[in-house]
Amino acid sequence: MVQQSLVLENDAVSCCAPVASAPLSDTDAHDLALLFAALADPVRLRLLSLVAASGEACSCNLEGPLGKSQPTISHHTRILAAAGLITGEKRGKWTYWSVVPERMAAAARLLQA
Repeated sequence: MVQQSLVLENDAVSCCAPVASAPLSDTDAHDLALLFAALADPVRLRLLSLVAASGEACSCNLEGPLGKSQPTISHHTRILAAAGLITGEKRGKWTYWSVVPERMAAAARLLQA
């Protein structure tokens, strides 16, 4: 099994207080910007919701619901994985994606007022 997930050097989102409680450090702001950039695309938001709703989704099953080609889906899954939001497991020629619950929870905590 090969894990396809880029782990951010400093996973600041997993440790930080909500943005309304104190000013962000440069590192925290950079990490949060990467997360928001990954979510700032309608295709990636839909992709993330499809994976989250199913618990695990094969890349092969995302083409139809998203109406996108496999190279486009690969591009978007790479961006979500780089932000730490999903992780992939290669099985044969396909990758099966699942949400990283800790990263999603950390992102939600950051946005709490």
